Amino acid sequence: MTIPVLTYNPTSQNVRVAALDVGNSEALNVYSTNSSLQSQEMDGLIYAAYRQIFNEQQTIAHYRQRFLESQLRSRQITVRDFIRGLITADSFRRCVYDCNNNYRFVRLCVQRILGRDVFGQDEMRAWSIVLATKGLTEFVDALLDSEEYLDAFGDDTVPYQRRRILPQRGIGELPFARMARYGPEHLTKLIELGHNYTKRSFKPNWWEFPKATASPVAYVAVGLIVFSVVYLVWATTVLPT
Repeated sequence: MTIPVLTYNPTSQNVRVAALDVGNSEALNVYSTNSSLQSQEMDGLIYAAYRQIFNEQQTIAHYRQRFLESQLRSRQITVRDFIRGLITADSFRRCVYDCNNNYRFVRLCVQRILGRDVFGQDEMRAWSIVLATKGLTEFVDALLDSEEYLDAFGDDTVPYQRRRILPQRGIGELPFARMARYGPEHLTKLIELGHNYTKRSFKPNWWEFPKATASPVAYVAVGLIVFSVVYLVWATTVLPT
């Protein structure tokens, strides 16, 4: 017997109305394949999808799914299918799913897929039951096939953080990127396994980064070594035997 998703109520009336945003320099770029895109525009869409799902900018190259990218470029799959492939990929499982409990993972997925924060503990509990009973793939399918996702993004738009700028409020919602990829309990487990993150584990040698770590004594030692080598070379080639 399939367990239905438990019902939950929105935490505020603001989520019941259409998104309202004021056009300014901070307006979000919406990436969509509704029209034919040039190669550079498709690159931007793919990059936006990685940034939305993995929430990182510097290490996206480690998460790339080139086969999915090729399918998207040739229009064999939709943007929604591309998002589905990214979330069910092994890299996402290792870097996000394995590092969090079900409640935190559900919150991260709702933020990155539906573009909003969870409606409190009731929604996290409802989706956590789906994740625990059906597994990661069917949980992702339930989010991507939901009426809310289809109404907000459809098949062709990369998910983004939906927000509202309300009267008497200077800024919109804070970006979800401020939320760390995993919680403090995962870091505690790593420390228990012997990984020491309280001290700097890497100390460069003075000859690798002389400007940062070398002392005057080190420079004198290097000078003496160079002088000795030059003298030996000169003595063996110039002085008579």
